[in-house]
Order: sequence, then structure tokens, then C-alpha cells
Amino acid sequence: MGTVSKEQAQKPLVMTMDVGSSSLRVSLYDGSGHSIEGFEIKSAYQLDTTPDGGVEKDPDELVEIVGQAIDKLLNLAGPLAKEIAGVAIDTFWHSLMGLNKQGQPTTPLLTWADTRSAATAQQLTREVDETAIHSRTGCKLHPTYFPSKLRWLAQSQPVVFRRTQTWLSFGEYLYLRYFGQAQCSLSMASGTGLFDQNTRQWDAEMLKVSRVKADQLLPLGDFNTPLKGLLPEFARRWPTLADIPWFLAVGDGAAGNLGSGCFSHNRIAVMVGTSGAMRVCWPAQSVKIPWGLWCYHADYNRFVMGGALSEGGNFFAWTRKTFQLPSIAESEHELSMMEPDGHNLTVLPFLTGERSPGWNASARAAITGLSLDTKPIEILRAGLESIAYRFGLLYEIMAANLQPTAQIIASGGALLASPTWMQILADVLDRPVIASDEGETTSRGAALLALEQLGAFTRPDHQDGDKARGNLDQAQFSFGQTYQPDSARHNRYKDAMERQKVLYSMLVKTQMA
Repeated sequence: MGTVSKEQAQKPLVMTMDVGSSSLRVSLYDGSGHSIEGFEIKSAYQLDTTPDGGVEKDPDELVEIVGQAIDKLLNLAGPLAKEIAGVAIDTFWHSLMGLNKQGQPTTPLLTWADTRSAATAQQLTREVDETAIHSRTGCKLHPTYFPSKLRWLAQSQPVVFRRTQTWLSFGEYLYLRYFGQAQCSLSMASGTGLFDQNTRQWDAEMLKVSRVKADQLLPLGDFNTPLKGLLPEFARRWPTLADIPWFLAVGDGAAGNLGSGCFSHNRIAVMVGTSGAMRVCWPAQSVKIPWGLWCYHADYNRFVMGGALSEGGNFFAWTRKTFQLPSIAESEHELSMMEPDGHNLTVLPFLTGERSPGWNASARAAITGLSLDTKPIEILRAGLESIAYRFGLLYEIMAANLQPTAQIIASGGALLASPTWMQILADVLDRPVIASDEGETTSRGAALLALEQLGAFTRPDHQDGDKARGNLDQAQFSFGQTYQPDSARHNRYKDAMERQKVLYSMLVKTQMA
């Protein structure tokens, strides 16, 4: 794992804030892009849910959690805090909240998992050309994104909608609290559904559809436009951070790719944490976006394309809790002893609706093939296989845009914690799957972007005084075990994937018709 001791740490140091959907990590990274051992503060929290599909968080509560974690890290760092040269942040994509004229929240922070605008998203598909919109924005008309959320708020909470002067995501709100000003990074803007990926500007048609104006969104910025100069309250609280650059937020998915070394067509990132994603990141001036995939930015020059699954570790956790399975270690052992697709079950794993590739927010989970002989552990195994099949569908779509020899790099706590699941994935994809050994790849990715701007990875041929920034190709990445596919297991899984496609066609496509 890529960590260094305090004594080995190279300058410049970067503090990172990794704001996930279930936890926060505030960490220190050194100038080589490695986390400094012992300097991480983790805070767990839960999102609030509502019976009608809401998944939200009090933004001020989350700001307080971040602030307390920074306090603890700086206290832990002691004199080392004076060596911090920049602050980086990654946050979950697609969060939305509103502010009134006084800068006070008018709404909770609505997350990507909030499905209350599902019916509105369907309404929008009848009003506009979704294919054309997707080709520009890289986003479907889906409750994950801003257009349906904003239209839903306008219809369901018109007084709140009229009182809202500014719409933004959590990273911008955090910086507004700290600096009194903020910008929306291209990375965060690219995940809204309001942004043209190739022109790198807000999309006029989608603003109109969403019933907002460009001046209700924050100015666009990038990693070369960091903020400096904390407000007096926070400058007194964190004097060592007061006048150094705080880099704009990057989407957690993009950060995960960068942190695992997947920023070219030669490497594909597969991540399974609470949810799942398969992504490729590469530098380009423009991009053509295939139907079924989303497309965002890491920064101005780097696109991120792939698919997202609403299920991942949350399915594992739900199954274990619901069926009162034994400990994770015991469950893993039992799973490893089972035959591929040996349970006669077919599963649609849509506990919170479908994202890629069909994007049906109203889809729900289903299990067929149950009998009196079915055991709870078999349901868990079938669920893990079913998620791997969804990755298989994404890989089929992405393959045309990938190098034939591209490596598949796996990350995310849920996937790396289960060698059985790793092997299932390799067998389903019929490709070797390499475990990332970088620990927290998202926070590392944010750190690498900041270090790149700070010149930490300047190429050896750069001369003194050269203003060119560094190159992430100079960063080092660690990898663990490689899981080799088995052709016989792959053939069994191919048949199981076909069963899942048939079930999907019967239950989900019929529902959409």
C-alpha cells in the first residue's frame, strides 16, 4: 500500500477532504502522492431517508462534521501542519441544494440516490430530445441529475423554489462558508446534467428546461483557480491553512480513477463501495458519448466516461442484515465454497432503482427461482453475481472505446474485502482483474490533482523557472493480487447473464413501456 512515514514524507504536503455518501476522511499526503501513515481522521454518518424516496443530508451538519475532522487532523499533525501547501477536496457527484439571498439553505442537500423526481424525469423525456441532450451533457434525464430535481422542486415546493437564489452542490457550499465566495469546478458542473461536456459551459436548453438561469449557478472554475484567504473566523481556527490554495472540488468518481492510476485508455477502473462504477479517464479536447454511458470531467483536459450502479456494498449489507447472515469473514468463506451460478436464482439487484445502462429509476429488485431449499447465503451469492453481470453489460458498451489490452483495476472497500467477489468479476468479464493496493483511491486522486498544480510531478526535462505543471505519469501506483478468469466459469456466467437479461426485459422494460 502506498503510504509513507512522517519521517519519509516529501514536500509539498497536501491535506485532503474526501466527502463520501457514508463517511468523511481528512488525510495528509506527501509530495510523492502517498498518504502519510497515521494522519487520517475518519467520521461516519448516515444520510436521511424519507418514505417517498428522499435521500438527503442537512448541509450545515455536514459542514460541522468536516470542520471537526479538520480540527482533529491539524491537532494530530502538530508542527507538521505548517508544511501543508494546499488543500484538496473530492465530494460525491450530483448533490443539489439551494440558498436564499442571505446565503442560508432553502433545501436539504439532495443526493444522487434521491428518487423523488423519477416521475418528473419521465415527464421531461416527453418534452425534449433526450438523445441530443445526452450527446451534449453526457447525462440522461434521470433523478440522479439536476434537471429533474429542479423541475420537481419547482412543482412540489414552489415557494421554496422561488425563494432560492443560488443552486449548488456541497463542495461549493463548504467553500462559501469558509471563504465567503466559491466557484463551481468543471468536474462538479459536469455531473449536473446542465453542462455541455465539449464546450465546457452551462447548457442553455437544459437551464431553460430546469427553470433556472445561469446567474443562479456559481461561476465556473478549474483546478488552476483555487481559493485563498479564509474568512477571519476560520483563519483564526486554522492559521496554517489561511493563505494557502484550496483547490476546487473534484467528483469522487474522477478522483477514484486518478488515485488508482486509471487516467488513460490503457486502464479501466472498477469500483465497488456503497454503490458501483466502471470508468475510463483520459485527456482529450472533445469526446463523442455513447448511448447508455455517462460522461463527466476530472478537470478541463480529462474526461471520465463510464457507467454507475446504484448497488454495490449496500446490497451485500442489506442481504446480510435482512437474512441475519454470519460475520463477514464467515459469509466470505461460505461464498467461496459455492459453485458459480449453482443456486438456480436470477436476481435484479435494483434496491434503489437502476442507473447505467438502462437508467430506470423506478426499477426495483427481484429474485426468481426461490424454493424451500434456498439458503440465505445463496441469495447473497446470487446478488453478488448479479451485480457483476451489470458490470459485464457496461464493459460490452465501453469495449469499443478501450484498448483491447486495457487492464482492469479494482478498488473500493466492498469489492477488495471479498476475494470471492473479485474472482466472480474476473470470470464474468473474462478478463484479469487487478486489485488496487492504494487504500483510499478517491482522496489520493484529489491529492494528486492538487500536487500536479503545485508542480510536484514536474518532468525531469523541465528547466528552472518553467511554468508548466507536473505530469501525473510521474506518480507511482501500487497493485495487489491479479485474479485470472476461468473460461468454464465464464461460460456458466454467460448463460446466467442471459437469464438476467430476460428477467430485466419482462419486469423492467415492460414497466417502462
